[in-house]
Amino acid sequence: QSSPTVLRELNAVLREALTLINQYFLHARMAKNQGYDALNHKIYKQSIAEMKAADALVQRIFLLGGLPNLQDLGKLLIGEDMAEVIACDTQGEERKHAVLKQAISLCEQEQDFVARHLLEELKEENEEYLDWLETQQGLMANLGLPNWLQTQIAAE
Repeated sequence: QSSPTVLRELNAVLREALTLINQYFLHARMAKNQGYDALNHKIYKQSIAEMKAADALVQRIFLLGGLPNLQDLGKLLIGEDMAEVIACDTQGEERKHAVLKQAISLCEQEQDFVARHLLEELKEENEEYLDWLETQQGLMANLGLPNWLQTQIAAE
């Protein structure tokens, strides 16, 4: 059994992961539809990573005697073009980062070091993807949007 506060924080992180699964899936398919195969591949892969994160969180919540809340989803931030897609995904990752930091801190206070370790791994993945998104925004600014979009046509 775990404290109700740890379970609440784990469900808060789960909420962000579930929201981003849907947001990334839609953004990936938007990119694919518009012919940006490299962008589709990267964002779709991130959607799958969020599914794996959600799975790990669900398992941890069950192990602690809690009930994972799969019905609580946040607002999807949907871009209308590829620049907005990257901006919206950056906002989503920043939101998730804040929730992860809060949850890690609480797990430390509650001495749930296994949950803390899981959340730290998720935070590391979050920071890696956030860095990639911020790099894309920098490339858009430096190369110009049309040139950046050209780099997103061919799959990696």
